[in-house]
Amino acid sequence: MCPEKEPEFFAKESIWSRGEDWYLGLFAGADEQPLIGESSTVYSRIPHFAGVADRIAKFNPEARFIYIMRDPVERTISHYWFCVRFCKERRDMLTAIREEAHLTDVSNYAMQLVPYFARFGSDKVFTLTFEELSTRPANIVQTLFQWLGVEASFVPPNLGRRENVTPEVIALRKIGLINHVGRALKPLIPPDMFSAAKHWLQRYQYIDRKSSTVDEVIRFLKPVQTEQVNELEKMLGRGFPEWKTLYGHTSVATAKNHFEAVLEPGAG
Repeated sequence: MCPEKEPEFFAKESIWSRGEDWYLGLFAGADEQPLIGESSTVYSRIPHFAGVADRIAKFNPEARFIYIMRDPVERTISHYWFCVRFCKERRDMLTAIREEAHLTDVSNYAMQLVPYFARFGSDKVFTLTFEELSTRPANIVQTLFQWLGVEASFVPPNLGRRENVTPEVIALRKIGLINHVGRALKPLIPPDMFSAAKHWLQRYQYIDRKSSTVDEVIRFLKPVQTEQVNELEKMLGRGFPEWKTLYGHTSVATAKNHFEAVLEPGAG
């Protein structure tokens, strides 16, 4: 795997324009390896990034792909929190998910797989779920290695380590007084003092994800993403019982509201 985790070469015109030599340079020293690869999540973000499969096919028509799918409801919610942390998303979760089609498009796995199946064939795409990988990492990885034609008995030493886990409490930086006085202060005081003042004047907003109610979001997502998963099941010929939130979420708050509604006179 190239050292740069997400080079995004086949998705972004600004990177694609650097040329194949630049891309191959990411794998310098791998000439003797039977396989080389990289992982860029943007390669499965239709329609936000289009034409990726065509570019890869032009580069290497024998390419193979590993596509990991997560419970689509949980993935969409996780994507929202990523946008909050890194993309300045400040809408509430339900509003953002309703208004930002990209959040649910990425969870439409059947739509994302279509161009790869069309260009390369389904036998060149290894599909698995995040839940399978989390529950049986050694077995799944060995099956994957066998599919790739490399040493299937190898067990990576870091299988139990989770990476890039979203923290329960998210700290969002808010610029307070520095916006109003920064420009005036900067030319008047030494850089060290300005940096200290800037740090002191900055404010943070802390969001506890556990305090965020997601029941309404889940109710909105379930019918949309159940229909999408139905297409995925037809495409792959398998079901996804491990996706508990999509198929079986009932929180305490949801159950309590339902109970109260049933007891209300005239509720039926």
